[in-house]
Amino acid sequence: MKKEIYITDYNCVTPLGFNVETNWKALLAGNSGVALHQIIDNQDPFYASVISTEKLDQEFNIVFGSHTFSNITRLEKMLFLSLKPMIEKHTIGEDTALILSTTKGNISLLKNQTELPQGVYLSALAQKTADFFGFKTKPIVVSNACVSGVMAIAVAKNMIQAGKYKDAFVIACDELSEFVISGFNSFQAIGSGPCKPYDKNRDGINIGEAAAAVYITSCHCEEQSDEAISQNEKFRFKVLGDSAINDANHISGPSRTGDGLYGSIRNAMTEAQVSPEQIDFISAHGTATLYNDEMEAIAFNRMELQHAPLNSMKGYYGHCLGASGLLESIISMESALHGTLIPSKNFEETGVSQPLNIIKENQPATIRYILKTASGFGGCNAAIVLEKINII
Repeated sequence: MKKEIYITDYNCVTPLGFNVETNWKALLAGNSGVALHQIIDNQDPFYASVISTEKLDQEFNIVFGSHTFSNITRLEKMLFLSLKPMIEKHTIGEDTALILSTTKGNISLLKNQTELPQGVYLSALAQKTADFFGFKTKPIVVSNACVSGVMAIAVAKNMIQAGKYKDAFVIACDELSEFVISGFNSFQAIGSGPCKPYDKNRDGINIGEAAAAVYITSCHCEEQSDEAISQNEKFRFKVLGDSAINDANHISGPSRTGDGLYGSIRNAMTEAQVSPEQIDFISAHGTATLYNDEMEAIAFNRMELQHAPLNSMKGYYGHCLGASGLLESIISMESALHGTLIPSKNFEETGVSQPLNIIKENQPATIRYILKTASGFGGCNAAIVLEKINII
C-alpha cells in the first residue's frame, strides 16, 4: 500500500507580500502585482509583476541580518525568505529532500559577463540553498519550463512513496530579467496591458516573479506532538494523484487538441480516484495567450470539467515561470482553507470556443478536491489532485 503524502505547510514571497497571509488579504481585496515597469533601457515600459528590490532588501536584512551575506543574489533573497519560516518549524533530517523548481535561476548573473559564472548553473543555486540551511542530502532540480512547480510536488510525492526520502521541502523561484523579457518579446507573447486569461480581448502574458516553498511529508497526524502542529498544520492537503505528459506538439505552440493536458488530468484523477463531478475547484494555467487558453478549454471539456469553478492567478501575479505552479498551488489551498473562490482577474467575456465556469467574483465555497494544472513550452503538461484534510 502506498504511503499517503501530505502538504502541511507553505509560504511565498511575491509582489503582493512576503508571507501567505499578506498575499491572501491582497487577493481578497482584488489587488494585483501587475503594473507598468521600465525594465530594459531604451525600450518602452510594459506590464509586469515585480517585487520591490528595496522592500526585499529591507525584509531580508530584518530576517537574516546584512553583515554576513554580501554574496546573496536578489533571487536567492526571495528564495531564502520563502523557505526560512518552514525551516524554523520542521527538522531537516538525514533523509529530508530539497527539491528546487526554476526555469532560469540566477540568469541575471550573465549580464555584462564574458565568462559563464558558476552561480548561473541551476545545480549551484540548489546546492547553495542546501548548504545555507544545512540540508544533508544532495538537492534535486526540476526545470521543465512552466510545469516545473507542479512537477516538483509530484517528484516529492513519488520519491517519498518510493522510500527515497522521509519528507521534502519543495521550493520554487524565478525573477524578472532582461533575458526572460527578450525571450518572450521574440515570440510576440507579451500583452499590451494587464493580462486577461480566457477573455475575448486577451493579447498576451505579463511576466512575473516570485518565490514559494511547501513542506511535504508522509507522517500521519498522530505521529506529531501538539507542539509540532503549527498554525498551518491544523490542516493537511493530501497529494492524491499526479501526472505529467509531453505531447511534443511544438517547441512553443500548445496542442490544438489538448492531448497532453487532457492525458495529464485523466491520469492524475484516475490515481486520485476522483470523478469530474467531485472536483470543487480548478487552479488553471491561464497565461492569456490566444492558443494556451483555447487548448486548456478543450482539454477541460474533454475531461467533462467545464462546470467546475476555475480561475487563473496570472492577472494577480503575472506568469512567474518555474514558480507559478507552486505559488498557485499554495493560493488554491488557501482558497480551500478559507472556503472562498477568488475570481480570475480581468476576465469579462469568454474568448475560448468551449464553455468554462470561470470565477468572476469572490464567493463562498466548500472546497475538498482541487485540480491544479500547468502547461509549458515544448509540449509539457502536468496536473495534480489535492484533497483538503481537516485535523482539528
